[in-house]
Amino acid sequence: MSKTVLVSGGAGYIGSHMTQMLRNNGYDVVVFDNLERGNRDATLGAELVVGDLTDRDSLTGLFGNYAFDAVLHFAALAYVGESVNSPDIYYRNNVVGTLNLMDAMRAHNVDKLVFSSTCATYGVPASLPITEKLPQNPINPYGWSKLMVEQMLKDYAVGFGFNSVALRYFNAAGCATDGVLGERHDPETHLIPLVLFEALRMRDGGNENDTGLMVFGDDFDTPDGTCIRDYIHVNDLCSAHVKALGLLQQQEQTGARQFNLGVNRGVSVLEVIRACESVTGITIPYKIAPRRAGDPPELVSDASLAMQSLDWKPEFVDIRDSIEHAWKWFSQHRPDKAA
Repeated sequence: MSKTVLVSGGAGYIGSHMTQMLRNNGYDVVVFDNLERGNRDATLGAELVVGDLTDRDSLTGLFGNYAFDAVLHFAALAYVGESVNSPDIYYRNNVVGTLNLMDAMRAHNVDKLVFSSTCATYGVPASLPITEKLPQNPINPYGWSKLMVEQMLKDYAVGFGFNSVALRYFNAAGCATDGVLGERHDPETHLIPLVLFEALRMRDGGNENDTGLMVFGDDFDTPDGTCIRDYIHVNDLCSAHVKALGLLQQQEQTGARQFNLGVNRGVSVLEVIRACESVTGITIPYKIAPRRAGDPPELVSDASLAMQSLDWKPEFVDIRDSIEHAWKWFSQHRPDKAA
């Protein structure tokens, strides 16, 4: 008998890839999304309930209409800069919304949650690579909102026997390998799409002097002076969620557990641009801009705990894999920003 799972935020970038993978693994999936930043067509025919986490009545109706075995929670706002300028909407959606979701789960005897967390909970790390034992000191409201939820999950585990796995992502990248799903943010802030947008502009006859691609800082204490990040393919993120869901289903009590998700290696901004040039065959111009406030020089994961505890291993560890799959998507689904 198949399991029915709820995917909150299942019309978004990672949530839509997750929905597709779950369905391919035999799960019945219901997507809950307010569609403010998601795309209806990205659900690829999965059952969709349009609603908002801040509306407790809509959650009551949702859980009253379906018998869920577990919940995978992706419905969060995730722009660091926006969180600094508008912290209220981040705490309302990410913290209060998640609290509403957890309470609706408890009211309907659903005690298994896989939570989309972030490496932003670590802030500027005390050492590298980043392990789960390092202090969590967020430097923006987005990171704080995710850390607050992690704390709620720990407290609900103690108080109510609520079982959860929080997965702390590093930099999500890439698109579905079959080209069916892709990355659609508005505005787009992720590096690889921005570089590929520029490649599309140049492919179509753009002037290199008109580039809007910015490299924020080239004077960091790194080999080429630009920031280094750990990029993990969206499919590998999703496969880790499937493993986490299996852990929750196999064990009667897991409490609240937390794992990093990355590939344990870093790539600099300039290395990403060069890799994009290699994949596309296009020379990609850029401009150097001042550093952004709060940008750590290097963020690289140690995801060995997830690999051991979840029996999980990323398949796409070469950044070129993520770029090739993203290029396939963007070449077929030209974004407005590339025009």
